[in-house]
Amino acid sequence: MKPIFTDQWDELPVVVYETNQEMGAAAANEAKEIINKAIQEKGVANIIVATGNSQLSFFEALRVLPDIDWSKVHAFHMDEYIDLPAGHTASFPYYLHKQFIDHVKGIHFYPVPGNSKTLREDMLAYEKLLRDHPADLCVLGIGENGHLAFNDPPFADFDDPVYIKKVRMDDCSRRQQVGEGHFKSIEEVPLHALSLTIPALRSAKRMLCIVPEARKADAVYRTKTEPVNDGCPSTILKKTSWAKLYLDKDAAAKIMA
Repeated sequence: MKPIFTDQWDELPVVVYETNQEMGAAAANEAKEIINKAIQEKGVANIIVATGNSQLSFFEALRVLPDIDWSKVHAFHMDEYIDLPAGHTASFPYYLHKQFIDHVKGIHFYPVPGNSKTLREDMLAYEKLLRDHPADLCVLGIGENGHLAFNDPPFADFDDPVYIKKVRMDDCSRRQQVGEGHFKSIEEVPLHALSLTIPALRSAKRMLCIVPEARKADAVYRTKTEPVNDGCPSTILKKTSWAKLYLDKDAAAKIMA
């Protein structure tokens, strides 16, 4: 399973695979190495994982890999809608249980809460959890508008002093959630969410950014060609030497042309 194209964008190594499945499998194998190294060195691995359709091939590969002691893994995630109705299938903890958590035995999972009535207390508690469990690995994607987690262009702050905050979602992000099939209409998509900040994501010792599909080709092209700027938050990856960008051929179409 070899990449069909490699590149280096400033400090960011880039690998392109023929298919989404090959890309996800390659990223999963690297994630396994990082997780097992952390367990070997300190007895535990702390990971931050993303949701969304872009992560499906990664989770499909990771959850069946042998020789990972999941009981020694603490898993966090990046964002959650505020006041989404209980049991809604667009909930990110629901997604993670379905695609990953329920498939691996013994993992410790810490979902981002989304209750507006306890928002301040929940944010303080989650930030403490993240700081008490420094991340060995952060696995993330890039949004169609270049967002990282829900750090959309109106809200992205590369020097945020906190690890988690309330954000108002950009309309592009809300349309993306409809396009991915998580909501029937943009009116159903909540306006606000909790999101880990960019400094929280970049605090991980290693970052794997997984970006398949043609709908992400514009964001990938902007990531490569634009200077680092908060109008395209993913450009900060080019100043993140501990990150690696995984693409499939469709997402890489404009940077390979």
